[in-house]
Amino acid sequence: MRKIIVSAFVSLDGVMQGPGGPEEDRTGGFEYGGWVAGYFDEVVGAAMGEIFAAPYDLLLGRTTYDIFAAHWPHITDPSQPDFAIAEQFNRITKYVATHRPESLGWQNSRALGPDPVAALRELKQTDGPVLLTQGSSDFVQTLFAHDLVDELRILTFPIVLGPGKRLFGAGAKPAGFRLASSKVSPNGVVIAAYARAGAVKTGSFAL
Repeated sequence: MRKIIVSAFVSLDGVMQGPGGPEEDRTGGFEYGGWVAGYFDEVVGAAMGEIFAAPYDLLLGRTTYDIFAAHWPHITDPSQPDFAIAEQFNRITKYVATHRPESLGWQNSRALGPDPVAALRELKQTDGPVLLTQGSSDFVQTLFAHDLVDELRILTFPIVLGPGKRLFGAGAKPAGFRLASSKVSPNGVVIAAYARAGAVKTGSFAL
């Protein structure tokens, strides 16, 4: 059985929009694209290396897919700093939530079909590597709403961004998680992994 792992950079107030650069995602007039760059350090880099070290396929929304497809296939020189990740991204399967399957030109890309939720429920029952999200903030909301997420790999940066696309929306289905591992980078990035742990537990402190 395959797991779905949501991996995300988030601010203290939960924003995950446009971490990589100013023009990555200006939806809603977002002004702080590239907010990860000022806090990236060796520990954060190592944490990302760990995420990509185990076998995985990518699970992407259409916007993130288009951003990746415009960049990673063009990293072909082994001397380029991101060549190792590019080689992985180009080689592995990319499962994409899209209404335009005919336009998936990046090698090894597969559309999830007209009902992505049903397709993912079936895909999770098969053998294979984990399904790892990158970005895809809108599609991630669908995963949470339909209780499809098995693990979280969250890197929380010490900033507040205000309005922007968030990791969790109002439609997320309640679920319990346990902290599997955590560390803090020199620049104050909290790197945490969470695994599913049943339903939400409640109680009372009433006297």
